[in-house]
Amino acid sequence: MTAGTTPARFERPSALAFLGYALGAVILVWALDGAGWSAEKIARSGPRMADFLSRAWPPATDSLARLGWKMVETLQIAIAGAALGVVLSVPVALLATRGLLVPHWVTMVTRMVLGFIRAVPDLAWALVFVVAVGLGPFAGMLAILMDTLGFCARFFADDMEAVDQGPSEALTATGARRIDIAACAVIPAAMPGFISTSLFGLEKAVRSSTILGLVGAGGIGIELKVGFDLFDYPTALTVILMIAVVVIAVEQLGALLRSRIIGTDR
Repeated sequence: MTAGTTPARFERPSALAFLGYALGAVILVWALDGAGWSAEKIARSGPRMADFLSRAWPPATDSLARLGWKMVETLQIAIAGAALGVVLSVPVALLATRGLLVPHWVTMVTRMVLGFIRAVPDLAWALVFVVAVGLGPFAGMLAILMDTLGFCARFFADDMEAVDQGPSEALTATGARRIDIAACAVIPAAMPGFISTSLFGLEKAVRSSTILGLVGAGGIGIELKVGFDLFDYPTALTVILMIAVVVIAVEQLGALLRSRIIGTDR
């Protein structure tokens, strides 16, 4: 670069990088085609959305008490499922942490099981538990438990693997048992990560629990489905607004707790 000139904004890609970009573009076009991308439908969606809003406004207020109790039930499902999921995540994470307590093959099996749990959507877990325990909030709580377990246990294990190994090595030199090392050195060092992940898990549980009612697993989701099925758009809009308010409030509370307890909002 000579005086008075500006550096290039982008480096010239190599031939391999260019092929990678081209392949990514082809995959994107293929995905848009499979997803039914249509500029015409987008253009027509504006008037239809305006029609929906005109029929849904103002939100219904005659059933706020009933909807409020359903939202309370939704929060109960989320809090109970997330709390039990976090508690169960700790021993599972100990099994999934490499080089801590168990042989390598046990760690690999545990991680595969956690991968399977995360791969199954929360609505699918809700359907499974509706079949197993019947309709109602208990099935929803179990679905949230499984979803939280798959989410938190993996991150708990990663947090424990990332801690400073100095204290663990010092305890090992004194002849301490592996379980003592985990309890006295690894878990305390990873506790800030545990707290942050648990709060994110609670936020995730609240968002997920709002739609579990669509498959009969309790909560306010059933009210949303009934509102649209009966073309009761004012009630449906009320439910949407209630869900938005609660989810945003929980996210803000989680951010506040993270900043106060562990001094971060990651």
